[in-house]
Amino acid sequence: MSDIRDSNDVTTAEAGTGTDWAAWQDSWDRQQEWYMPDREERFRTMLDMVEALVGTAPRVLDLACGTGSITARLLARLPGAVSTGVDLDPALLAIAEGTFAGDDRVTFVTADLKDPHWVTRLPYDSYDAVLTATALHWLHSEPLAALYGQVAGLVRDGGVFMNADHMIDQSTPRINAAERAQRHLRMEQARAAGALDWAEWWQLAAQDPVLAGPTARRFEIYGEHADGDTPSAQWHARVLREKGFGEARPVWCSPSDTLLLALK
Repeated sequence: MSDIRDSNDVTTAEAGTGTDWAAWQDSWDRQQEWYMPDREERFRTMLDMVEALVGTAPRVLDLACGTGSITARLLARLPGAVSTGVDLDPALLAIAEGTFAGDDRVTFVTADLKDPHWVTRLPYDSYDAVLTATALHWLHSEPLAALYGQVAGLVRDGGVFMNADHMIDQSTPRINAAERAQRHLRMEQARAAGALDWAEWWQLAAQDPVLAGPTARRFEIYGEHADGDTPSAQWHARVLREKGFGEARPVWCSPSDTLLLALK
């Protein structure tokens, strides 16, 4: 997005109308970047690989889409693409639906990825690419492996799945500890400069007349936060190959996160 404002620009008074979806998108981006300052790098690499492997007009499933961050960048980069966003969070979906209202390239579906029948809600039987970022760590390994099997059934032959998420190598505890300490120091410095964290962002959403109801429902569904797993990139690649993908490996990584690509 070219016009990016700091999260502090989205005040309760400004967002109180519930209609400034661009402001809410920018606010969400800034809050997420507080945790992941390299967030745009992984999106850029993700879309590089989409274009390289499935072309400039792909049919994309934005899995656990949230506010539609991937879809926004996909359509800005590849205007000929179409996107289906699927999520269960009513507040984030409200922002996504408000943002893309009137854009016939985009469809949103409310579904629980832990429900084995969620795929029946989708408008298409197959996709060129299934993309997700910083979402599936909410799942434990067993339901995540089951989800990967369903994703393999949705991706066409020659299509791709990409997951950018926390993927921790437990065989390097000292490296992990040093990276975590450095990351948290940087986050505290950003907080001192006024960055919003997860809890503060949701407090702001709860004060908005339009988002208050969806936010309350969201916390009824999820609670404060889910405790999933963060297996290594090697685990993800192995399971994806076992579920039907021909190739799988990292195509981008930071000290704590990985963008894992699987090719059908």
